[in-house]
Amino acid sequence: MRLVLAGKEARHSDRLRRLAAQVDLPGLVVFPGYVPDEDLPALMSGALAFVLPSWFEGWSLPVLEAMACGAAVICSDVACLPEVAGDAALLFAPDDQEALEQAILRLAEDEPFRQVLIARGLERARSFSWAQCAAQVLAALEAAGKRGAFGG
Repeated sequence: MRLVLAGKEARHSDRLRRLAAQVDLPGLVVFPGYVPDEDLPALMSGALAFVLPSWFEGWSLPVLEAMACGAAVICSDVACLPEVAGDAALLFAPDDQEALEQAILRLAEDEPFRQVLIARGLERARSFSWAQCAAQVLAALEAAGKRGAFGG
């Protein structure tokens, strides 16, 4: 099993690389950097889990993208993440390292449960669409316009 830390360089990237080197896990921690959108489905669908240990999210498309790719999801229980993930992910407090470890171990050791999360995630991802989003925004704008919220 490998830990793949994908994404653009961040302020802690060098520290993470040094930490990986210190624990002497050659090849087990991979830093591919930014992954183009067209390559993300292959990366996510081949993963044991997509893990998002975020402290803040405005809206979490990566969780839905991972679910749509058939990845089991583990994410923080903060901001919008519980609402986006629903019952299709394992949630943990971002400051609880042990809870994160337990979630990863559970998915590694309990394949039937992992498959349940994958199925729930695929269903959850289907419940979100750009057409649905546009319809909801339009309905909100129309309702606001009827209330005179736009000054007209």
